[in-house]
Amino acid sequence: MDLQTITYLFVGATFALYIGIAFWARASTTGEFYVAGKGIHPVANGMATAADWMSAASFISMAGLIAFNGYGASVFLMGWTGGYVLLALLLAPYLRKFGKFTVPEFIGERYYSRTARVVAVICLILASITYVIGQMKGIGVAFSRFLETDYDTGLYIGMGIVFIYSVMGGMKGITYTQIAQYCVLIFAYTVPAVFISLNITGNPIPQLGILSTMADGNNYMMDKLNTVVSELGFNEYTTQVMGSKLNMFAYTLTLMIGTAGLPHVIIRFFTVPKVKDARSTAGWALVFIAILYTTAPAVGSMARLNLMNTIQTGPVGEVTSNIKYDDRPQWFKNWESTGLLKFEDKNGDGRIQYYNEKNKEFAAKAESYGWKGNEMVKVDRDIMVLANPEIAKLPNWVIALVVAGGLAAALSTAAGLLLAIASAISHDLLKGIFKPEISEKEELMAGRIAMAGAIGLAGYFGLHPPDFAAGTVAIAFGLAASSIFPALMMGIFNKNVNRTGAIAGMVTGIGITMLYVFQHKGIMFIPGTSFLGDMSPNWFFGISPNAFGCVGALANFAVAIIVSKMTAAPPEHIQHLVEDIRVPAGAGAASDH
Repeated sequence: MDLQTITYLFVGATFALYIGIAFWARASTTGEFYVAGKGIHPVANGMATAADWMSAASFISMAGLIAFNGYGASVFLMGWTGGYVLLALLLAPYLRKFGKFTVPEFIGERYYSRTARVVAVICLILASITYVIGQMKGIGVAFSRFLETDYDTGLYIGMGIVFIYSVMGGMKGITYTQIAQYCVLIFAYTVPAVFISLNITGNPIPQLGILSTMADGNNYMMDKLNTVVSELGFNEYTTQVMGSKLNMFAYTLTLMIGTAGLPHVIIRFFTVPKVKDARSTAGWALVFIAILYTTAPAVGSMARLNLMNTIQTGPVGEVTSNIKYDDRPQWFKNWESTGLLKFEDKNGDGRIQYYNEKNKEFAAKAESYGWKGNEMVKVDRDIMVLANPEIAKLPNWVIALVVAGGLAAALSTAAGLLLAIASAISHDLLKGIFKPEISEKEELMAGRIAMAGAIGLAGYFGLHPPDFAAGTVAIAFGLAASSIFPALMMGIFNKNVNRTGAIAGMVTGIGITMLYVFQHKGIMFIPGTSFLGDMSPNWFFGISPNAFGCVGALANFAVAIIVSKMTAAPPEHIQHLVEDIRVPAGAGAASDH
């Protein structure tokens, strides 16, 4: 059976599963629509949280980042995993004890201000829309390559599937769908990794294969990869960093606190019966996430080795070491047709020269080989996970499985993000601010309409992404880190921060982060390369726009605390509320006051 037919069967079967779950788990109340009736078991919620979190960025992009940035891309593993530790210890149990539906609702009540709630809604929408753009790209890329549709058509199909199970089921339907999506995506990620690790190292466990010798026993895999990339002028795989060490630290911190501040992740902890279940959810989510995150370094490094060995088949400098363009493998032709892989014959020899022309020392040496510049003018990092099974010549069913997994990852996170946006509009703005008198039935309908509108908006931005967000979803973490995370932390642990301080802090944090991003929007990660864009002399201490969220967060904390000291203290009942949220005696059962 050909690849396209198998892929249609795999993808069609998973889509039918998601739609079936949507009909089975229809939401009939606002509680089921927003927080699944607060009745999800911690293990099931941990699995759903893992799927909610492991987006197209985790499934498709992260291994590509590791493939091209080596050790430097560990910031994503450390940052995203560390963020969950922060959630488990500092936010999840306290927010669950507070017992409300949404993050802006907590901020509005804790800071006794409708304005604070509206500001939180704006911050939530900015971060969530920025993040959902990446999911839409993942859906379009997978459809355009493997189902032979154009990018736009693939995006519309993905929007339709999300519409069915999210509008009908709300959080209840999304939760059970995400459990199914986790099973699909983790199976799709690990099975090819096992095959590829076995082929390259002889070890079927990818996490061990990356530390093993090559299958021929002549060299350790990582030493071999270091040699291959270094010989072509790229940075040594196991030592390269992304920018300066300060930038790596800032990036890691931004991803950590951004993870802890993402509303679509936080809202999952409102769906469990008890406060202690919120912490259990975080623990189970880390277990389920770790399966993919410990596999990703192996997938990325082995994909890079396979890619380089495919194009550079022998010692550097020998004419015969570079394959002829006319002899390029089928996977190369397949990805060229998507525009994500591009070749330009700069010296007219009909062979492919792939090297780091920005390395001046190697570029000078390359001239003696008759090379006129790097001829692989585009190798989009997002293709590495999807292309890896093809490069490794795995069976068609494995390739089709990866496609289904990538779509599951993108759809699961998109649904969570869109629900966070819809809840903010229907519950926080409509019910909380403009029409508090509406009935539950009317609010449920408003939630579904808001969800449909959010899907339409996300689709539009997927087709026409704004410049500042087109390059990376990391900007979303910076926006959440600089606005929502500090407001939650101070709301739980500092009873002296008042509404004026909180509002000023959120506006300052997200304001300077957005300003910094817009100012440097053209100087971010360049897709398909192994380096940061040229270091701008105007970067603040060499910190890239993607990593600037932690600076915005510091500004948020500072402004909020200073302004609070200069203005009236919070009312006494609010101070008691803050103390009450943290009382350990409430750990057994949630209070819904």
